[in-house]
Amino acid sequence: MNIRIAPSILSADFSKLGSELKKVENAGADLIHVDVMDGHFVPNITIGPVVVKYMRKATKLDLDVHLMIENPAKYVDAFVKAGSDMITVHIETVTFKELVAIARKLKSKGIKLGISLNPATPLVSIKKTLGIVDFVLIMSVNPGFGGQAFMPQAIDKIRQLRLLFNKDIFVDGGINDITAKIVKDAGANVLVAGSYIFGAKNTKSAINNLRRGET
Repeated sequence: MNIRIAPSILSADFSKLGSELKKVENAGADLIHVDVMDGHFVPNITIGPVVVKYMRKATKLDLDVHLMIENPAKYVDAFVKAGSDMITVHIETVTFKELVAIARKLKSKGIKLGISLNPATPLVSIKKTLGIVDFVLIMSVNPGFGGQAFMPQAIDKIRQLRLLFNKDIFVDGGINDITAKIVKDAGANVLVAGSYIFGAKNTKSAINNLRRGET
């Protein structure tokens, strides 16, 4: 599978978000990862649909909107309207019935649906969803804040998931040039990285290092 790189705007400079998006787009990023947090499901608050709407104007790349929020079904329409190309919800926040309804809605609009799970959540919890989602996002840190260290237990999850699932596997948290190679070897093909990319002196080199697994 082609390796794709998704810079996480959680680590971007929000005082110049438009130029930050252009910077990673010009450096070869494949999509933009947008962390939406509500202060309830995770202990942090970030952005809402209004910011996504203006991000949509600032980049041609797909916006992968990661809803780390309670009651995501309530907000899906707003994020669709704002210009999301992909929406990820957490298994910890939805019933299977709600997920089926979200999947139906997004499919009718040509938007991809992802399911995510926290490090402490067992892989079996998403097994039932694999037939209706377009991708899975494995969290390799506890969600809520950027800059955390990679949690090695994610490796087995990725490896086990790849045996069951032949679509895209995203991994998010603590991704750098060293952990990128480890998760790719385990079966992940879309790498979400924040501080490694936005904190790099050379953005293009950082993205290329993640894609190629150079150290």
